[in-house]
Amino acid sequence: MGRLFGTDGVRGLANTELTCELAMKIGRAAAMVLTEVTHKRPQIVIGKDTRISSDMLEAALVAGICSVGADAVLIGVVPTPAVAFLIKKYGADAGVMISASHNPAEYNGIKVFNSDGYKLSDALEDRIEAIVLDKKEKPHLKVGAAVGRVIRQKDAVHDYVNHLTATVKGHYDGLRIAVDCANGSASATAPLLFSQLGVECEIINARPDGININANCGSTNLSHLSSFVRENACDMGVAFDGDADRCLAVDENGATIDGDKLIAILSNAMKQKDTLKNNTVVVTVLSNFGFFRFAEEYGINVATTQVGDRYVLEEMLRGGYVLGGEQSGHIILTEHSTTGDGQLTAILLLSILKHSGKKASQLAAIMDCYPQVMLNLKVTEQNKIKLDGDIEVDKAVKKAEDELGSEGRVIVRASGTEPLIRVMVEGKDKSTIDRLAEDIAEVIRKRLD
Repeated sequence: MGRLFGTDGVRGLANTELTCELAMKIGRAAAMVLTEVTHKRPQIVIGKDTRISSDMLEAALVAGICSVGADAVLIGVVPTPAVAFLIKKYGADAGVMISASHNPAEYNGIKVFNSDGYKLSDALEDRIEAIVLDKKEKPHLKVGAAVGRVIRQKDAVHDYVNHLTATVKGHYDGLRIAVDCANGSASATAPLLFSQLGVECEIINARPDGININANCGSTNLSHLSSFVRENACDMGVAFDGDADRCLAVDENGATIDGDKLIAILSNAMKQKDTLKNNTVVVTVLSNFGFFRFAEEYGINVATTQVGDRYVLEEMLRGGYVLGGEQSGHIILTEHSTTGDGQLTAILLLSILKHSGKKASQLAAIMDCYPQVMLNLKVTEQNKIKLDGDIEVDKAVKKAEDELGSEGRVIVRASGTEPLIRVMVEGKDKSTIDRLAEDIAEVIRKRLD
């Protein structure tokens, strides 16, 4: 796996790359690093998604945490943002989410949060890596009464849902929506959340069996949701990924409302209410050209970061901004959350839909999308490094950029969460960008032969 942490925690194939032994060492190292300044018995909150391997990795993490004298507070199947929120609510010293987010069931991951509910800084991740991989610090193993305990917190789902419902006013009666839980973490929270809000709600893909998480459903595949919305005359549909930190939507016609359009809708509503601090929204370089045109037309400033929600959040905190996110639907609203929260995004979107009196398609029409193609090429971690700065790949990119001119762009990058090289080409003509993306992909394939 190389070094441990990518852009969104530790991730890999469960039981071969992300092993129980590695999980135990990460739990132990995280407990050592994140609880060293506490003057009480440390507590670390642990949540998980519905993957078959999550229970196994939870047990390993608990063993590592308790071995150095910290208590493990188990909150069961919850969304990632629930862990971030409940750390502070329960007065814990840190938190861990076991999830590979939008990845298939055979993968799993470990996301670590500090006592304030934020993902770890690079410096803290480096220190944990040094303990686990380089054995820079020797663990102080506890014995007898000093060994950590396991605490099971049964109110986590209700505490988190109550937090979400407190962010909006009134009930949403009169709306009929469909909610796709991706057979993941939202399966544990969405039924309670939307019933409390008074929404007429059809819940789909909420029967997790350990291996069906993200399987042809949720935010990674909107086709089922789109058909369901059309066939059942819903006002809108929302879909989450495996750990429910992302949200995408479809309008009443089943057309996709991606993260860029969601951010456009939210930012315009916040600007009208004068709650968009510094009149600025933060997005990544992969945001659609159409988003930047929208922002220019509506007088909204845009700050741009490299790909990854951690970089979006860093810029938001640096500039005091309250809204930011990615085209993937990972949207951060810092007035209510320290990380992306798909269900928070969904209920704020529903609030706008309810109070605007418009149809979802009318809200989404605020922004026009440029055609965009994304090709994902499977590679090894070693080949990710090999391709970085490759002369022939750079030439292919430059050739495509010259052809597109000012009416398009090309981004080739290594995924921070998956063994992929992503080729993104954007421009006015779909056939042109399809051809250019395939040209670049073919060069990459040849360089890997």
